[in-house]
Amino acid sequence: GIGMTSKVKSRIFDPFFTTKDVGKGTGQGLSMAYSVIVEKHNGKIEVESEVNVGTQFKISLPIS
Repeated sequence: GIGMTSKVKSRIFDPFFTTKDVGKGTGQGLSMAYSVIVEKHNGKIEVESEVNVGTQFKISLPIS
């Protein structure tokens, strides 16, 4: 993608939040990823994004 504003970035893990047109996205993907990675497995998701540059996600899971 082309990166996102801080306003959009602050909501990306909210259930049903999407920037896509009506009927083109449910807004559940990142919410479900957060639930599985962070809440169920005590992992971490870090997000870096710059408008007109791009977005990078870093996912960390604990080793047990």
